[in-house]
Amino acid sequence: MTMPSATGPATGPATGPATGPATGPVPSDSAVQVARVAAAAARVAHEDLVIFLNACFACTGQREFYSDGHQQTVSIAFLHDYIRGNYRRLYARALAAGINHFNQGRIVLELLSHSRELTAEDRREEGQLCRAALNSLPPQRAYRVLLGLRERGVNNRRCRAIVREFLAQRDLNFDALKYRSKLHGLVRHAHPHLPGELGPFLARGWHARRYTTPLLEQFRRAHFSADAIYGLPFTVAEGLAARHGIDRARFLRRIEPRLTAGERLRLQSAGSRAGADINLDLARAPLTRLALYILGLPAEQRLARAAELDAALTHSARRCLGIAPLRLGRVAAVLDRSYSAAGSREKPRRPLAVALGIDRLLAAAAEQYLPVWTGFAATDATQLTARGQTDLATPILDALDWRPDLLIIVSDGFDNDPPRGGGEVCRVFRERLDPQRRTTIVHVNPVFDAPHLGPRPLDPSVPTIGLRDAEDLPTVLAFARFADGGLSLTDLEDYLQARADAFITRHAGPEPSA
Repeated sequence: MTMPSATGPATGPATGPATGPATGPVPSDSAVQVARVAAAAARVAHEDLVIFLNACFACTGQREFYSDGHQQTVSIAFLHDYIRGNYRRLYARALAAGINHFNQGRIVLELLSHSRELTAEDRREEGQLCRAALNSLPPQRAYRVLLGLRERGVNNRRCRAIVREFLAQRDLNFDALKYRSKLHGLVRHAHPHLPGELGPFLARGWHARRYTTPLLEQFRRAHFSADAIYGLPFTVAEGLAARHGIDRARFLRRIEPRLTAGERLRLQSAGSRAGADINLDLARAPLTRLALYILGLPAEQRLARAAELDAALTHSARRCLGIAPLRLGRVAAVLDRSYSAAGSREKPRRPLAVALGIDRLLAAAAEQYLPVWTGFAATDATQLTARGQTDLATPILDALDWRPDLLIIVSDGFDNDPPRGGGEVCRVFRERLDPQRRTTIVHVNPVFDAPHLGPRPLDPSVPTIGLRDAEDLPTVLAFARFADGGLSLTDLEDYLQARADAFITRHAGPEPSA
Protein backbone atom coordinates (compact mmCIF):
# COMPACT_ATOMS: atom_id res chain seq x y z
CA MET A 1 0.00 0.00 0.00
CA THR A 2 2.29 2.74 -1.24
CA MET A 3 1.20 6.08 -2.50
CA PRO A 4 1.86 6.74 -6.19
CA SER A 5 4.74 9.10 -6.87
CA ALA A 6 3.62 12.38 -8.39
CA THR A 7 5.63 13.37 -11.44
CA GLY A 8 6.30 17.10 -11.68
CA PRO A 9 4.29 19.10 -14.22
CA ALA A 10 5.74 19.90 -17.64
CA THR A 11 7.40 23.32 -17.75
CA GLY A 12 6.92 24.13 -21.43
CA PRO A 13 3.69 25.01 -23.21
CA ALA A 14 1.60 22.36 -24.94
CA THR A 15 2.55 21.88 -28.60
CA GLY A 16 0.69 20.61 -31.65
CA PRO A 17 -2.48 21.85 -33.34
CA ALA A 18 -5.81 21.47 -31.64
CA THR A 19 -8.15 19.02 -33.36
CA GLY A 20 -11.95 18.90 -33.39
CA PRO A 21 -14.36 21.74 -32.77
CA ALA A 22 -13.40 24.41 -30.24
CA THR A 23 -15.61 23.74 -27.22
CA GLY A 24 -13.53 25.55 -24.62
CA PRO A 25 -9.98 25.74 -23.33
CA VAL A 26 -7.95 22.65 -24.15
CA PRO A 27 -6.34 21.27 -20.96
CA SER A 28 -2.56 21.31 -21.03
CA ASP A 29 -0.49 18.19 -20.64
CA SER A 30 0.43 19.27 -17.10
CA ALA A 31 -3.24 19.66 -16.11
CA VAL A 32 -4.07 16.21 -17.48
CA GLN A 33 -1.09 14.73 -15.63
CA VAL A 34 -2.13 16.39 -12.35
CA ALA A 35 -5.68 15.09 -12.76
CA ARG A 36 -4.41 11.57 -13.38
CA VAL A 37 -2.15 11.68 -10.32
CA ALA A 38 -5.01 13.02 -8.18
CA ALA A 39 -7.32 10.26 -9.40
CA ALA A 40 -4.68 7.62 -8.72
CA ALA A 41 -4.08 9.03 -5.23
CA ALA A 42 -7.81 9.01 -4.49
CA ARG A 43 -8.08 5.43 -5.71
CA VAL A 44 -5.19 4.33 -3.50
CA ALA A 45 -6.63 6.19 -0.50
CA HIS A 46 -9.99 4.50 -1.03
CA GLU A 47 -8.34 1.06 -1.17
CA ASP A 48 -6.22 1.78 1.91
CA LEU A 49 -9.21 2.86 3.98
CA VAL A 50 -11.30 -0.13 2.89
CA ILE A 51 -8.47 -2.50 3.86
CA PHE A 52 -8.10 -0.78 7.23
CA LEU A 53 -11.80 -0.74 8.09
CA ASN A 54 -12.16 -4.36 7.04
CA ALA A 55 -9.32 -5.29 9.36
CA CYS A 56 -10.89 -3.27 12.18
CA PHE A 57 -14.18 -5.13 11.78
CA ALA A 58 -12.52 -8.55 12.18
CA CYS A 59 -9.17 -8.35 14.02
CA THR A 60 -9.03 -8.69 17.81
CA GLY A 61 -5.32 -9.41 18.21
CA GLN A 62 -6.06 -12.99 19.27
CA ARG A 63 -4.95 -16.27 17.76
CA GLU A 64 -6.99 -17.57 14.84
CA PHE A 65 -7.08 -21.07 13.38
CA TYR A 66 -4.41 -20.31 10.76
CA SER A 67 -2.37 -17.51 12.43
CA ASP A 68 -1.11 -16.81 15.94
CA GLY A 69 -1.62 -13.76 18.14
CA HIS A 70 1.81 -12.27 17.40
CA GLN A 71 1.12 -12.19 13.66
CA GLN A 72 -2.22 -10.54 14.34
CA THR A 73 -0.63 -7.87 16.54
CA VAL A 74 2.12 -7.02 14.05
CA SER A 75 -0.28 -6.76 11.10
CA ILE A 76 -2.89 -4.60 12.83
CA ALA A 77 -0.22 -2.35 14.40
CA PHE A 78 1.21 -1.67 10.92
CA LEU A 79 -2.22 -0.78 9.57
CA HIS A 80 -2.95 1.60 12.44
CA ASP A 81 0.40 3.37 12.06
CA TYR A 82 0.02 3.64 8.29
CA ILE A 83 -3.53 5.01 8.26
CA ARG A 84 -2.96 7.38 11.19
CA GLY A 85 0.12 8.80 9.48
CA ASN A 86 -1.49 9.29 6.06
CA TYR A 87 -5.22 9.86 6.68
CA ARG A 88 -5.48 11.06 10.26
CA ARG A 89 -8.88 12.75 10.01
CA LEU A 90 -10.47 9.66 8.44
CA TYR A 91 -8.58 7.49 10.93
CA ALA A 92 -10.30 9.32 13.79
CA ARG A 93 -13.71 9.07 12.13
CA ALA A 94 -13.25 5.31 11.79
CA LEU A 95 -14.17 5.21 15.51
CA ALA A 96 -17.77 5.71 14.40
CA ALA A 97 -17.77 3.17 11.56
CA GLY A 98 -18.98 0.24 13.67
CA ILE A 99 -15.55 -1.36 14.14
CA ASN A 100 -14.94 -3.72 17.07
CA HIS A 101 -13.92 -2.66 20.58
CA PHE A 102 -10.32 -3.81 20.23
CA ASN A 103 -9.66 -1.43 17.35
CA GLN A 104 -11.72 1.41 18.80
CA GLY A 105 -9.48 1.29 21.85
CA ARG A 106 -6.34 1.19 19.70
CA ILE A 107 -7.45 4.26 17.69
CA VAL A 108 -8.19 6.26 20.87
CA LEU A 109 -4.78 5.37 22.28
CA GLU A 110 -2.99 6.30 19.03
CA LEU A 111 -4.83 9.63 18.69
CA LEU A 112 -4.10 10.67 22.27
CA SER A 113 -0.46 9.55 22.02
CA HIS A 114 0.26 11.51 18.81
CA SER A 115 -1.43 14.90 18.92
CA ARG A 116 1.16 17.44 17.81
CA GLU A 117 0.59 19.87 14.93
CA LEU A 118 -3.19 19.45 14.91
CA THR A 119 -5.48 22.26 13.85
CA ALA A 120 -8.00 23.48 16.43
CA GLU A 121 -10.86 22.01 14.37
CA ASP A 122 -9.25 18.56 14.13
CA ARG A 123 -8.29 18.59 17.81
CA ARG A 124 -11.86 19.39 18.81
CA GLU A 125 -13.37 16.66 16.59
CA GLU A 126 -10.84 14.08 17.78
CA GLY A 127 -11.58 14.95 21.40
CA GLN A 128 -15.31 14.47 20.85
CA LEU A 129 -14.76 11.15 19.07
CA CYS A 130 -12.38 9.87 21.77
CA ARG A 131 -14.83 10.75 24.55
CA ALA A 132 -17.69 9.13 22.65
CA ALA A 133 -15.65 5.97 22.05
CA LEU A 134 -14.58 5.70 25.70
CA ASN A 135 -18.19 6.11 26.86
CA SER A 136 -19.38 3.42 24.45
CA LEU A 137 -16.66 0.85 25.29
CA PRO A 138 -17.07 -1.74 28.05
CA PRO A 139 -15.66 -0.13 31.22
CA GLN A 140 -12.77 -2.57 31.65
CA ARG A 141 -11.60 -1.94 28.09
CA ALA A 142 -11.93 1.85 28.43
CA TYR A 143 -9.82 1.77 31.60
CA ARG A 144 -7.25 -0.39 29.80
CA VAL A 145 -7.03 2.14 26.96
CA LEU A 146 -6.44 5.04 29.35
CA LEU A 147 -3.85 3.04 31.30
CA GLY A 148 -2.07 2.56 27.97
CA LEU A 149 -1.30 6.30 28.14
CA ARG A 150 0.63 5.64 31.36
CA GLU A 151 2.61 2.87 29.67
CA ARG A 152 3.51 5.26 26.84
CA GLY A 153 4.35 8.11 29.22
CA VAL A 154 1.64 10.43 27.83
CA ASN A 155 0.18 12.85 30.38
CA ASN A 156 -0.56 16.15 28.65
CA ARG A 157 -3.42 18.55 29.39
CA ARG A 158 -5.62 17.07 26.66
CA CYS A 159 -5.33 13.54 28.06
CA ARG A 160 -5.98 14.68 31.62
CA ALA A 161 -9.13 16.49 30.49
CA ILE A 162 -10.42 13.37 28.71
CA VAL A 163 -9.67 11.24 31.78
CA ARG A 164 -11.62 13.70 33.98
CA GLU A 165 -14.56 13.60 31.58
CA PHE A 166 -14.57 9.81 31.43
CA LEU A 167 -14.49 9.46 35.21
CA ALA A 168 -17.28 12.06 35.53
CA GLN A 169 -19.56 9.71 33.56
CA ARG A 170 -18.85 6.72 35.83
CA ASP A 171 -20.18 5.56 39.20
CA LEU A 172 -16.78 5.75 40.85
CA ASN A 173 -17.88 4.04 44.06
CA PHE A 174 -18.81 0.98 42.02
CA ASP A 175 -15.68 1.21 39.87
CA ALA A 176 -13.51 1.51 42.98
CA LEU A 177 -14.65 -2.01 43.84
CA LYS A 178 -14.97 -3.75 40.48
CA TYR A 179 -12.04 -2.05 38.70
CA ARG A 180 -10.04 -1.02 41.77
CA SER A 181 -6.53 -1.60 40.40
CA LYS A 182 -7.36 0.08 37.09
CA LEU A 183 -8.93 3.14 38.74
CA HIS A 184 -6.03 3.37 41.19
CA GLY A 185 -3.48 3.25 38.36
CA LEU A 186 -5.37 5.90 36.37
CA VAL A 187 -5.62 8.21 39.39
CA ARG A 188 -1.91 7.91 40.07
CA HIS A 189 -1.16 8.82 36.45
CA ALA A 190 -3.61 11.63 35.66
CA HIS A 191 -4.29 12.93 39.22
CA PRO A 192 -8.02 13.71 38.81
CA HIS A 193 -9.98 14.97 41.81
CA LEU A 194 -11.85 12.15 43.56
CA PRO A 195 -15.10 12.93 45.37
CA GLY A 196 -16.11 11.70 48.81
CA GLU A 197 -14.08 8.95 50.46
CA LEU A 198 -12.56 7.50 47.31
CA GLY A 199 -9.12 8.96 47.98
CA PRO A 200 -8.60 7.20 51.32
CA PHE A 201 -10.27 4.05 49.99
CA LEU A 202 -7.80 3.71 47.11
CA ALA A 203 -4.79 4.52 49.29
CA ARG A 204 -2.91 2.17 51.56
CA GLY A 205 -4.49 1.42 54.91
CA TRP A 206 -8.02 1.65 53.54
CA HIS A 207 -9.19 -1.23 55.78
CA ALA A 208 -8.21 0.60 58.98
CA ARG A 209 -11.17 3.00 58.91
CA ARG A 210 -14.95 2.94 58.55
CA TYR A 211 -16.74 4.57 55.60
CA THR A 212 -20.00 6.47 55.38
CA THR A 213 -20.39 5.44 51.71
CA PRO A 214 -22.49 2.22 51.93
CA LEU A 215 -20.79 0.31 49.11
CA LEU A 216 -17.28 1.06 50.36
CA GLU A 217 -18.22 0.09 53.91
CA GLN A 218 -19.82 -3.12 52.59
CA PHE A 219 -16.53 -4.02 50.90
CA ARG A 220 -14.55 -3.35 54.09
CA ARG A 221 -16.94 -5.46 56.17
CA ALA A 222 -16.82 -8.30 53.62
CA HIS A 223 -13.18 -8.91 54.55
CA PHE A 224 -14.28 -9.85 58.06
CA SER A 225 -17.84 -11.15 57.58
CA ALA A 226 -18.80 -13.86 55.10
CA ASP A 227 -22.43 -12.67 54.96
CA ALA A 228 -21.37 -9.19 53.82
CA ILE A 229 -19.98 -10.43 50.50
CA TYR A 230 -23.47 -10.99 49.07
CA GLY A 231 -24.03 -7.23 48.80
CA LEU A 232 -21.08 -6.82 46.43
CA PRO A 233 -20.74 -7.23 42.65
CA PHE A 234 -20.15 -10.87 41.67
CA THR A 235 -16.58 -10.45 40.41
CA VAL A 236 -15.58 -8.81 43.71
CA ALA A 237 -17.54 -11.24 45.89
CA GLU A 238 -16.11 -14.30 44.12
CA GLY A 239 -12.56 -13.71 45.35
CA LEU A 240 -13.72 -12.95 48.88
CA ALA A 241 -15.86 -16.11 48.91
CA ALA A 242 -12.77 -18.18 48.15
CA ARG A 243 -10.93 -16.32 50.90
CA HIS A 244 -13.68 -17.21 53.39
CA GLY A 245 -13.78 -20.82 52.16
CA ILE A 246 -17.46 -20.67 51.19
CA ASP A 247 -18.83 -23.67 49.29
CA ARG A 248 -19.13 -22.85 45.57
CA ALA A 249 -22.73 -24.07 45.16
CA ARG A 250 -23.89 -22.16 48.25
CA PHE A 251 -22.11 -19.02 47.07
CA LEU A 252 -23.66 -19.16 43.57
CA ARG A 253 -27.16 -19.68 44.94
CA ARG A 254 -26.94 -16.69 47.29
CA ILE A 255 -25.17 -14.33 44.88
CA GLU A 256 -27.55 -15.10 41.97
CA PRO A 257 -29.79 -12.00 42.44
CA ARG A 258 -26.76 -9.76 41.81
CA LEU A 259 -25.62 -11.50 38.62
CA THR A 260 -25.73 -9.58 35.34
CA ALA A 261 -27.18 -11.19 32.20
CA GLY A 262 -23.67 -11.80 30.84
CA GLU A 263 -22.54 -13.39 34.09
CA ARG A 264 -25.60 -15.64 34.16
CA LEU A 265 -24.80 -16.90 30.67
CA ARG A 266 -21.11 -17.38 31.46
CA LEU A 267 -21.80 -19.26 34.71
CA GLN A 268 -24.30 -21.78 33.35
CA SER A 269 -21.74 -24.58 33.06
CA ALA A 270 -20.00 -23.71 36.32
CA GLY A 271 -23.34 -23.63 38.13
CA SER A 272 -24.33 -27.02 36.75
CA ARG A 273 -21.03 -28.57 37.85
CA ALA A 274 -21.42 -27.09 41.34
CA GLY A 275 -25.05 -28.21 41.61
CA ALA A 276 -26.51 -24.67 41.58
CA ASP A 277 -29.14 -23.81 38.97
CA ILE A 278 -28.82 -20.22 37.71
CA ASN A 279 -31.93 -18.78 36.11
CA LEU A 280 -31.30 -17.42 32.62
CA ASP A 281 -33.54 -15.80 30.02
CA LEU A 282 -31.80 -17.08 26.87
CA ALA A 283 -33.86 -14.89 24.57
CA ARG A 284 -32.32 -11.74 26.09
CA ALA A 285 -28.73 -12.87 25.54
CA PRO A 286 -26.67 -11.23 22.73
CA LEU A 287 -26.99 -13.27 19.55
CA THR A 288 -23.35 -14.31 19.07
CA ARG A 289 -22.82 -15.06 22.75
CA LEU A 290 -26.00 -17.13 22.74
CA ALA A 291 -24.75 -19.07 19.70
CA LEU A 292 -21.42 -19.67 21.44
CA TYR A 293 -23.24 -20.94 24.52
CA ILE A 294 -25.38 -23.31 22.46
CA LEU A 295 -22.46 -24.68 20.46
CA GLY A 296 -20.55 -25.27 23.70
CA LEU A 297 -23.27 -27.52 25.14
CA PRO A 298 -22.89 -31.30 24.92
CA ALA A 299 -24.74 -32.81 21.94
CA GLU A 300 -27.25 -34.64 24.15
CA GLN A 301 -28.23 -31.40 25.92
CA ARG A 302 -28.65 -29.56 22.63
CA LEU A 303 -30.86 -32.35 21.35
CA ALA A 304 -32.97 -32.44 24.50
CA ARG A 305 -33.44 -28.65 24.52
CA ALA A 306 -33.77 -28.23 20.74
CA ALA A 307 -37.07 -26.33 20.75
CA GLU A 308 -35.99 -24.00 23.59
CA LEU A 309 -32.63 -23.17 22.00
CA ASP A 310 -34.12 -22.65 18.54
CA ALA A 311 -36.76 -20.27 19.90
CA ALA A 312 -34.12 -18.33 21.87
CA LEU A 313 -31.97 -17.86 18.76
CA THR A 314 -34.94 -16.63 16.74
CA HIS A 315 -36.05 -14.21 19.45
CA SER A 316 -32.51 -12.84 19.92
CA ALA A 317 -32.16 -12.30 16.15
CA ARG A 318 -35.43 -10.38 15.99
CA ARG A 319 -34.36 -8.24 18.94
CA CYS A 320 -31.14 -7.40 17.09
CA LEU A 321 -33.13 -6.30 14.06
CA GLY A 322 -35.21 -4.06 16.31
CA ILE A 323 -32.02 -2.25 17.31
CA ALA A 324 -30.38 -2.24 13.85
CA PRO A 325 -33.13 -2.70 11.23
CA LEU A 326 -32.33 -4.81 8.17
CA ARG A 327 -34.90 -5.55 5.46
CA LEU A 328 -33.94 -7.84 2.58
CA GLY A 329 -35.71 -9.53 -0.31
CA ARG A 330 -34.73 -12.89 -1.77
CA VAL A 331 -31.56 -13.95 0.04
CA ALA A 332 -29.39 -17.07 -0.04
CA ALA A 333 -26.56 -17.78 2.39
CA VAL A 334 -23.62 -20.18 2.05
CA LEU A 335 -22.45 -21.01 5.57
CA ASP A 336 -19.07 -22.60 6.28
CA ARG A 337 -19.02 -25.36 8.90
CA SER A 338 -15.64 -26.87 7.96
CA TYR A 339 -13.06 -27.81 10.60
CA SER A 340 -11.43 -24.35 10.65
CA ALA A 341 -14.76 -22.92 11.86
CA ALA A 342 -13.86 -24.51 15.22
CA GLY A 343 -11.69 -21.43 15.77
CA SER A 344 -8.71 -21.32 18.11
CA ARG A 345 -7.98 -21.81 21.79
CA GLU A 346 -8.55 -18.10 22.42
CA LYS A 347 -11.66 -17.93 20.21
CA PRO A 348 -13.21 -21.42 20.34
CA ARG A 349 -16.08 -22.04 17.90
CA ARG A 350 -16.42 -18.34 17.14
CA PRO A 351 -16.51 -18.57 13.30
CA LEU A 352 -19.19 -21.25 13.55
CA ALA A 353 -21.16 -19.20 16.09
CA VAL A 354 -21.02 -16.15 13.81
CA ALA A 355 -22.31 -18.24 10.90
CA LEU A 356 -25.16 -19.56 13.04
CA GLY A 357 -26.05 -16.06 14.21
CA ILE A 358 -26.02 -14.66 10.67
CA ASP A 359 -28.22 -17.55 9.56
CA ARG A 360 -30.85 -16.55 12.12
CA LEU A 361 -30.56 -12.85 11.34
CA LEU A 362 -31.11 -13.44 7.63
CA ALA A 363 -34.03 -15.77 8.32
CA ALA A 364 -35.68 -12.95 10.28
CA ALA A 365 -34.77 -10.12 7.87
CA ALA A 366 -35.40 -11.69 4.44
CA GLU A 367 -38.72 -12.08 2.64
CA GLN A 368 -37.42 -15.36 1.17
CA TYR A 369 -34.39 -17.14 2.56
CA LEU A 370 -32.35 -20.19 1.55
CA PRO A 371 -29.50 -21.36 3.86
CA VAL A 372 -26.93 -23.76 2.38
CA TRP A 373 -24.32 -25.18 4.76
CA THR A 374 -21.09 -26.84 3.66
CA GLY A 375 -20.79 -30.56 4.27
CA PHE A 376 -23.49 -33.19 4.45
CA ALA A 377 -24.18 -33.62 8.18
CA ALA A 378 -27.23 -32.30 10.01
CA THR A 379 -26.97 -28.53 10.30
CA ASP A 380 -29.61 -27.35 12.77
CA ALA A 381 -28.61 -25.63 16.00
CA THR A 382 -28.92 -28.80 18.05
CA GLN A 383 -26.39 -30.81 16.00
CA LEU A 384 -24.15 -28.27 14.23
CA THR A 385 -20.43 -29.08 14.42
CA ALA A 386 -17.25 -27.90 12.68
CA ARG A 387 -15.63 -30.67 10.66
CA GLY A 388 -14.37 -31.65 7.21
CA GLN A 389 -12.76 -29.83 4.29
CA THR A 390 -13.96 -26.48 2.96
CA ASP A 391 -16.00 -27.06 -0.20
CA LEU A 392 -17.62 -23.73 -1.07
CA ALA A 393 -18.07 -24.35 -4.80
CA THR A 394 -20.91 -26.89 -4.40
CA PRO A 395 -23.11 -24.86 -2.01
CA ILE A 396 -22.46 -21.66 -4.01
CA LEU A 397 -23.72 -23.41 -7.17
CA ASP A 398 -26.79 -24.61 -5.27
CA ALA A 399 -27.47 -21.11 -3.93
CA LEU A 400 -27.00 -19.38 -7.32
CA ASP A 401 -29.31 -21.90 -8.97
CA TRP A 402 -32.05 -20.48 -6.71
CA ARG A 403 -31.49 -17.04 -8.35
CA PRO A 404 -31.33 -14.89 -5.21
CA ASP A 405 -31.16 -11.10 -5.21
CA LEU A 406 -28.40 -11.30 -2.59
CA LEU A 407 -25.94 -14.13 -1.89
CA ILE A 408 -23.99 -13.92 1.38
CA ILE A 409 -21.05 -16.29 1.82
CA VAL A 410 -19.93 -16.69 5.46
CA SER A 411 -16.49 -18.29 5.49
CA ASP A 412 -12.89 -17.73 6.60
CA GLY A 413 -11.90 -17.79 2.92
CA PHE A 414 -9.66 -20.88 3.10
CA ASP A 415 -11.43 -22.73 0.29
CA ASN A 416 -9.50 -25.99 -0.23
CA ASP A 417 -11.83 -28.63 -1.70
CA PRO A 418 -11.01 -27.89 -4.51
CA PRO A 419 -8.61 -24.99 -3.84
CA ARG A 420 -10.19 -21.62 -4.78
CA GLY A 421 -13.22 -23.44 -6.16
CA GLY A 422 -15.76 -21.08 -4.60
CA GLY A 423 -13.97 -17.96 -5.84
CA GLU A 424 -13.75 -19.37 -9.36
CA VAL A 425 -17.47 -20.17 -9.40
CA CYS A 426 -18.23 -16.59 -8.38
CA ARG A 427 -15.88 -15.17 -11.01
CA VAL A 428 -17.36 -17.20 -13.86
CA PHE A 429 -20.91 -16.44 -12.72
CA ARG A 430 -20.15 -12.72 -12.57
CA GLU A 431 -18.37 -12.57 -15.96
CA ARG A 432 -20.41 -15.03 -18.04
CA LEU A 433 -23.87 -15.43 -16.52
CA ASP A 434 -24.60 -12.21 -14.64
CA PRO A 435 -22.66 -9.28 -16.16
CA GLN A 436 -25.56 -6.93 -15.25
CA ARG A 437 -25.15 -7.94 -11.58
CA ARG A 438 -28.73 -8.90 -10.93
CA THR A 439 -27.41 -11.01 -8.03
CA THR A 440 -25.26 -9.24 -5.48
CA ILE A 441 -22.58 -11.47 -3.94
CA VAL A 442 -20.92 -10.52 -0.63
CA HIS A 443 -18.31 -12.53 1.24
CA VAL A 444 -18.57 -12.03 5.03
CA ASN A 445 -15.44 -13.19 6.83
CA PRO A 446 -15.23 -13.36 10.66
CA VAL A 447 -11.51 -14.24 10.65
CA PHE A 448 -8.55 -11.84 10.30
CA ASP A 449 -5.77 -13.28 8.14
CA ALA A 450 -2.50 -11.62 9.16
CA PRO A 451 -0.57 -12.18 5.88
CA HIS A 452 -3.40 -10.52 3.91
CA LEU A 453 -3.67 -7.60 6.39
CA GLY A 454 -7.38 -8.33 6.56
CA PRO A 455 -10.02 -11.00 6.01
CA ARG A 456 -8.89 -13.49 3.36
CA PRO A 457 -10.81 -12.86 0.08
CA LEU A 458 -12.38 -15.52 -2.12
CA ASP A 459 -11.84 -13.71 -5.43
CA PRO A 460 -11.34 -10.10 -6.61
CA SER A 461 -14.80 -10.22 -8.20
CA VAL A 462 -16.43 -10.64 -4.76
CA PRO A 463 -16.21 -7.91 -2.09
CA THR A 464 -14.97 -9.29 1.23
CA ILE A 465 -15.94 -7.63 4.50
CA GLY A 466 -14.92 -8.61 8.00
CA LEU A 467 -16.97 -8.75 11.18
CA ARG A 468 -16.56 -10.02 14.72
CA ASP A 469 -20.18 -10.52 15.83
CA ALA A 470 -23.25 -11.59 13.90
CA GLU A 471 -25.03 -8.51 15.27
CA ASP A 472 -22.72 -6.34 13.13
CA LEU A 473 -24.21 -7.68 9.88
CA PRO A 474 -26.36 -4.58 9.12
CA THR A 475 -23.29 -2.35 9.56
CA VAL A 476 -20.96 -4.39 7.37
CA LEU A 477 -23.56 -4.84 4.63
CA ALA A 478 -23.88 -1.05 4.47
CA PHE A 479 -20.09 -0.88 4.18
CA ALA A 480 -19.94 -3.58 1.46
CA ARG A 481 -20.71 -1.08 -1.31
CA PHE A 482 -17.38 0.64 -0.59
CA ALA A 483 -15.49 -2.67 -0.60
CA ASP A 484 -17.06 -3.44 -3.98
CA GLY A 485 -15.43 -0.34 -5.48
CA GLY A 486 -18.70 1.09 -6.71
CA LEU A 487 -18.40 4.31 -4.68
CA SER A 488 -15.64 6.91 -4.63
CA LEU A 489 -13.34 8.21 -1.90
CA THR A 490 -15.62 11.25 -1.56
CA ASP A 491 -18.58 8.96 -0.90
CA LEU A 492 -16.57 7.10 1.75
CA GLU A 493 -15.52 10.37 3.39
CA ASP A 494 -19.14 11.57 3.48
CA TYR A 495 -20.21 8.21 4.96
CA LEU A 496 -17.62 8.42 7.73
CA GLN A 497 -18.49 12.06 8.44
CA ALA A 498 -22.19 11.23 8.84
CA ARG A 499 -21.36 8.27 11.10
CA ALA A 500 -19.03 10.44 13.19
CA ASP A 501 -21.65 13.16 13.69
CA ALA A 502 -24.24 10.62 14.82
CA PHE A 503 -21.72 8.85 17.07
CA ILE A 504 -20.73 12.07 18.82
CA THR A 505 -24.36 13.06 19.34
CA ARG A 506 -25.16 9.67 20.86
CA HIS A 507 -22.15 9.15 23.14
CA ALA A 508 -19.86 12.14 23.60
CA GLY A 509 -21.62 14.14 26.31
CA PRO A 510 -20.41 17.61 27.31
CA GLU A 511 -16.92 18.77 26.43
CA PRO A 512 -14.41 18.69 29.28
CA SER A 513 -12.83 21.87 30.56
CA ALA A 514 -9.18 22.38 29.71
